[in-house]
Amino acid sequence: MTTEDPRRRIPRTDRVLADPAVHAAGAGLSDATVRGVVGAAQQRARAGEIAPEAVVDAVVAELAGRGASSLTPVLNATGVVVHTNLGRAPLSDAARQALRDASGYVDVELDLATGQRSKRGVAAREALLEACPAAEDALVVNNGAGALVLATTALAAGREVVISRGQFVEIGAGFRLSDLMESTGARLREVGTTNRTHLADYRDAIGPDTGCLLAVHPSNFRVAGFTSSVPLGELRSLADEHRIPLVVDVGSGLLTPDPVLPDEPSLSEALEAGADAVIASGDKLFGGPQAGLLLGRAEIIERLATFPLARAVRADKLTLAALEATLRGGPLPVARALHTDPEKLRERAEALAAAVGADVVPHDGRVGGGGAPGVPLPGWAVRLPEATARALRLGSPAVLPRVHDGACLVDLRCVPQSQDDVLLDAVRRALEGTR
Repeated sequence: MTTEDPRRRIPRTDRVLADPAVHAAGAGLSDATVRGVVGAAQQRARAGEIAPEAVVDAVVAELAGRGASSLTPVLNATGVVVHTNLGRAPLSDAARQALRDASGYVDVELDLATGQRSKRGVAAREALLEACPAAEDALVVNNGAGALVLATTALAAGREVVISRGQFVEIGAGFRLSDLMESTGARLREVGTTNRTHLADYRDAIGPDTGCLLAVHPSNFRVAGFTSSVPLGELRSLADEHRIPLVVDVGSGLLTPDPVLPDEPSLSEALEAGADAVIASGDKLFGGPQAGLLLGRAEIIERLATFPLARAVRADKLTLAALEATLRGGPLPVARALHTDPEKLRERAEALAAAVGADVVPHDGRVGGGGAPGVPLPGWAVRLPEATARALRLGSPAVLPRVHDGACLVDLRCVPQSQDDVLLDAVRRALEGTR
């Protein structure tokens, strides 16, 4: 007597795909994605993990919880405003709507009145110039590194970029701005020392091969003690004397001075001090999408915009739409988080703590994203058992707390107040799962 192999009962792929429940669950996904889920369920059945009759239900359950993108929305409960691992600046409501509107056909390079082709990014450029009157012209590229590459290539390929040793910056994932610039064919002429650079150091380095002077704000570290640097106004005079451009990379994208960040340079200040071109990121303190911002003198910006490399680093329609809406729309989440009243944070933290039986402790937030290093943002956090952190990260919604000194700290600075009840439910589930 023989026993039937249960694997023979595993339904064929075409029958699973034809099942109405499977068809409905996979309606928003590609055929390849659905087939992959079906194949995985069939393999589980072959391995004896599930019964052959459970394949369809397993496929439906998997498809129901799967979106077309694997990126997971996260509630940022770390207190770090510009969190690089979470995509840096969250977009405003206006910018999100602009992304939806621009996702189809839009007049990104078309004049609807004439039906003729127009210049790309005109509206975003106008919005930038309105927000930063010190600039004569503006250009948007794909990111801050792209802006720096474009500037150094257009102004100094095969020539020298004069820069202070104290401004050599390594950013995330081991990328060094010096390596980035040298990859363009420019040669770096280092002047001064790590802690002290003088105007004479720049003057002595300038020669026939000098393409530009470059000042880089060391945004992710601070040098304190016996230090000296050269103000931009003095570099401007030296650049004029030798008729060479002065480029300033302020990094964080702060448009105008902010009293909360007293030592963080802004685009407007750098331009007023005489920079020919100022470089910044769009997704940090600027509060918008990933973008490289170039603002400055019309002659220099035009030179960069018409350089062949500009085509390789140009911004897409979604970036341009979100950037314009960031400037012309409503409140920005980054600005709101930076200027949140600590007492308000305390009230929200105490309400959460009371609901779950936890304590509230002082907790300083941070700007993050390489901006305002070491500057505390006074606030409060709910202190939970350390084991809660993993449960929060893997919950729905996912919540990212800060793990510090043997505790899980939930800081509400970057959590919209409208999400407080959602966060409370997530904390309750996480606590229950770890008891």
